[in-house]
Parts: sequence; C-alpha cells; structure tokens
Amino acid sequence: MERRDLLRALASAAALSVLPNEKALAAWSRLATGTATTNGLSDAQMALVRAMADTIIPRTDTPSATDVGVHRFVEVIVSEYAKDEDRTKFLAGLDAIDARARTESSAVFAELSPEARGKMIESLESGSRDVDPAQTYWRLKGLVVHGYFTSEPVMKDVLKVVVMPGKFEGAAPVAIKKRPSDVKVPPSGQEAHAHG
Repeated sequence: MERRDLLRALASAAALSVLPNEKALAAWSRLATGTATTNGLSDAQMALVRAMADTIIPRTDTPSATDVGVHRFVEVIVSEYAKDEDRTKFLAGLDAIDARARTESSAVFAELSPEARGKMIESLESGSRDVDPAQTYWRLKGLVVHGYFTSEPVMKDVLKVVVMPGKFEGAAPVAIKKRPSDVKVPPSGQEAHAHG
C-alpha cells in the first residue's frame, strides 16, 4: 500500500477521532491568528510532542506532522480546550513518557534516535492502554492524527478535498422535461363528466 493510500485510509479513521470537527476547526482558526496560547506546554513537553508527532507521521512524499503545525494544534487543544483536570493529567503523562525514555535510554524522547523512538512507541502500543504513560501516548496519537488530517495543507494537497466542488452558476439554463401523465386533462372550456 502506498503512503498516500494509507493516509486516505487513516483520514477515514480520523473521522471517528477524539475531537468534534468544530473543535478542530476552532483550534486551526485560533492558530491562524498567531496569538500565543495560554497555559501552554513547557519547552520540554513541546519538544516531546514535536518528536512524537514526527515519529507517528514522518515526512516522505507528503509533509510530516510538524510540517503542517500539528504540534501547535496539540498545544491549543490541550491548553485551551481541555478541562483543567484533563490538562493536568495529560501534561503529567507527557512527563511520564520522558521519564520512561530517560530510564530506558538515558535521554528524553526528543533526543532519541529515530530507531529508539520507534522502539519506545512499539513498547507503549503493546502495553495496557489504561495506565500512563501509554494512556497519554494514545491520547496524543489521536490528537496528532486528527490534527494532521484536519490541517488545511493535508486536506488540500494530500487528500485533495474540494470544499465546494465545481462552480456556482446561478443563471445556468435548465431544460424542463414534461412527465407523461395518466390523467387526461380535457381541452379548456370542457368539463369532465362523472359516470356513475
């Protein structure tokens, strides 16, 4: 399967993702303003999100996750749309991912080689999804995939989504077709008589 076909398949799966499309659109619109986020991620957490995003969706013949700004999308969602309790838990989970990387490889996730990142992700995916750091990893992966497929560059250039297909022609000629009728209408001036 080619990467483009895989991306299209993942886009379909993203429709069932973790966010309503209104929140994704609002987050991307918010990013377009260029205003700094409030309660943003720390530099270390942002480095982790960038590295994780590009490990999940690396650059090939299509852009990587960070090429389209998914890391900033994740920051906006976590910082401005998550409930305080969920945000606190998510940020603690990011720190737990880095702590695990330090324990297993003596470096934070962002400093690992691509091979070591892949092995750590495999390890997170093979364990229980109900405990951290795997729980946060799965949440982050969902945000990365959803953010990627709702980004304007991916929708336009990779998936070739046409928001308004064709063009609008308000004065286009319309051919009116007459339908055959079973009821015969009498010529004008004559009335139909009921038999009976």
